[in-house]
Amino acid sequence: MIRHILAFVLLIGSALQVAAQELSWIQLEARPTLSGGQESARRFAAELPDVNGFYLGNGWYVVALGPYAADDADAYRRELRRAGTIPRDAFVSDGSRFGQQYWPIGVGAPTSPLPLPSVADRNNVQGVDDVEVDISSLDLEPLEEPVVEEPVVEEEPTIVVDPVIEPEPEPVVIDETPAEARASESQLSGDERKELQIALAWAGFYNSGIDGAFGRGTRSSMADWQVSKGYEGTGILTTRQRAELLSDYNAVLEGTGLERVRNERAGVSIMIPTAMVGEPVYEAPFVRYEAKDGSGVQVLLISGQGDRQRLYGLYEILQTLQIVPTEGQRGKNGDRFEINGSNDNIHTYISASTNDRGVIKGFGLVWPAGDEERRTRVLAKMQESFNRIEGVLDAAMVPDEALPSTDLLAGLEIRKPQSNGAGMFVNGQGAVLTAAANVGSCEYVTLDDTHRASVVWADDRFAVLQPDTALAPIGQAEFQLSQPRLADTVAVAGYPYGGVLRLPAVTFGGLNDLTGLNGEADVLRLEIEAHDGDVGGPVFDQGGAVIGILLPKAETNTVLPESVNFAGNAAALTNALGAAGITAKTTDMVGYMPPETLTGLAADVTALVSCW
Repeated sequence: MIRHILAFVLLIGSALQVAAQELSWIQLEARPTLSGGQESARRFAAELPDVNGFYLGNGWYVVALGPYAADDADAYRRELRRAGTIPRDAFVSDGSRFGQQYWPIGVGAPTSPLPLPSVADRNNVQGVDDVEVDISSLDLEPLEEPVVEEPVVEEEPTIVVDPVIEPEPEPVVIDETPAEARASESQLSGDERKELQIALAWAGFYNSGIDGAFGRGTRSSMADWQVSKGYEGTGILTTRQRAELLSDYNAVLEGTGLERVRNERAGVSIMIPTAMVGEPVYEAPFVRYEAKDGSGVQVLLISGQGDRQRLYGLYEILQTLQIVPTEGQRGKNGDRFEINGSNDNIHTYISASTNDRGVIKGFGLVWPAGDEERRTRVLAKMQESFNRIEGVLDAAMVPDEALPSTDLLAGLEIRKPQSNGAGMFVNGQGAVLTAAANVGSCEYVTLDDTHRASVVWADDRFAVLQPDTALAPIGQAEFQLSQPRLADTVAVAGYPYGGVLRLPAVTFGGLNDLTGLNGEADVLRLEIEAHDGDVGGPVFDQGGAVIGILLPKAETNTVLPESVNFAGNAAALTNALGAAGITAKTTDMVGYMPPETLTGLAADVTALVSCW
């Protein structure tokens, strides 16, 4: 009985001792965005219990296991590291820097140490043989010995016990004294000192300027990092500690194969993630390193002859490529440009410049979305290492297997619009009148492929577009005030083949009625073969005056013949322009011109309206 009481007292004392210990956490990693922190927490929680996420300050979000007792936390960290379950640079933290909890949502952080999951799994069952029972003091009546048959004696099996192999002690590393550490630190360059500050900020210990000056804030951060790693917090990193800090910082680059490539043909030397891209493909003005093993990473080297004008032309052309998202910052200044585009799938950075010898060089990096920490680190290395060397890509250089294609530019896929339609220029500044259906759900709109435009007025049928940069169209629509005659020949100008043809196609037909099928007074009914790319295009009379604009077919349960189409009449169009603040050019002269002349007029007046 006394033994049981003593065991109970010892158990209670042990529990009180654990409760009195300070909470310790196993800090797994820190991410620079909330979404990154949530993704990291979700990934670890799929394999481990006790996962928590906290705001660390200065824009960093930490993921940690715990809390545990200090000794338990360190032992558990070592066990998980040996199993390869957590990052090699995970460390034990007291959590004093943890701010608001963001994971799990709506659940507060524990306030007392948790049992270690691995320990609980090993000790959750106690065998009967482990219990010692003392019966010597019990007053028991002797039992009458039963008569039994002589048992058959079997040989006891031989039990082989594996010897316990003690792990070899870790070698003792004699580190530098503070004086020696300060002496070795004095040999660091300014960039090396800044890199240490960057690494401390990444680890969540430094939140001040990256200036390479080791003042009080930097020293305090160094001391905090040292303590978190089990070192004495002197605030002066030894050579080995600096190497460990930078190793932890650069661990994110493992697997990228980041190394310097010297491409003599392009005349560019730069660090690229060689493990994530394939062999170079040359097609002027680019050297393409396509994604390898599903990495989703692409690298471009840009090399060619060209002055500022050609550089700016390349800037515009690059933004038509599928690999360059339309969202994000971009701009050109002096002799260089920079594009930083992103969407839900990729993040693309491209930069190039021309020098006084008329040589354009630059590079681009395409990286999958959702891996921002590695992308920014790799991009920074590429920017730092980019260097022009002798050599420039031959403008005639194309791969042997390359085939000409209107969908490719130097082997890169050109971005295609969602839809193409037609419109007509209505003033000398390039304003365009089109059908509202052509611009209803666009991210942005272009005129004739290259000129961006904005919708400045619209109703349910018509829209007026204003180019972002003023244009000077060759011609503009002239609207017919006289009422057209039934059965007259009419012509519709548009783009039935999308943007494949650079000039509009003209289709001839007839005017069947001055009203719609339901008697609409501002609608013309046409007998003409028209396509989706013709919608919004001008309808001309035989003298080249505009009598209407082609409307999209209404979605009804009634199926009309393909040749039956409708147009908003000239009166409706001039009213729409007036509402948009534009004075329409009009005529009441009824004339005639040969079809080939009318076709040339249509080319001057009609615009390709693309919805992106």
